[in-house]
Order: sequence, then structure tokens, then C-alpha cells
Amino acid sequence: QVQLVESGGGLVQVGGSLRLSCAASETFFSIVTMAWYRRAPGKQRELVAGITSGGSTNYADSVKGRFTISRVNAKNTVYLQMNTLKPEDTALYYCNAAGKTTPTSSLGVYWGQGTQVTVSS
Repeated sequence: QVQLVESGGGLVQVGGSLRLSCAASETFFSIVTMAWYRRAPGKQRELVAGITSGGSTNYADSVKGRFTISRVNAKNTVYLQMNTLKPEDTALYYCNAAGKTTPTSSLGVYWGQGTQVTVSS
């Protein structure tokens, strides 16, 4: 069974930092991309940052220069270092992975349960 387990969320003051982690289960044969999305209250889910297996990254304009995504392929783990946090970063953050469970399976998209990040002013 494919699972993505997030950790690292919490309550932090404006200007503070948090590091989110997401570990994918070993049932993956290969993971093409991993990403972080977020959903703020009353808003649609949006892409925060993504990273390919080769290390290419992309970021939402709102987090460029403040957030850094990284991954350890051997551990099927992705991280999101969040610095200089703002109240508008408050959201439920979801881990996302696109990958295969076997060499011949189709590419599947998987989601974690989410971890809450709250930035207080």
C-alpha cells in the first residue's frame, strides 16, 4: 500500500522557520516527482514547490527565496524548508508524489494526509 507520511508542521511566529518532511512508503518502484501543495482556509489547493528525481525544482512565486524543496531519492523522502514565514503561509500542507509501484505499472499520483502550518502575527 502506497503511503505518504508528512511531519514537521506546527505553530510558529511571523519570521520563523519550519521544516516539513514527507516519507513515501517502500512500495514505490520509482518516484518521478515529489511536491508540496497547500490549501489555506477558503482557498483552493495550490502548488508550493516541486522537485524531480533529477533535482530540478519549481516554486510558487509567493515562496521563492523563502522556501527550499529537497529530496533524498534513496529514502523516498522530500523536505520543505520554510523560512521567513508569513501569516499568509498558514495552510494545510500536503505531500504529493507521482510514481510507479512496479516497472510496468502506469504512473500514479498519491497524496499525504496533510500537516497544518500556522503562522501567528
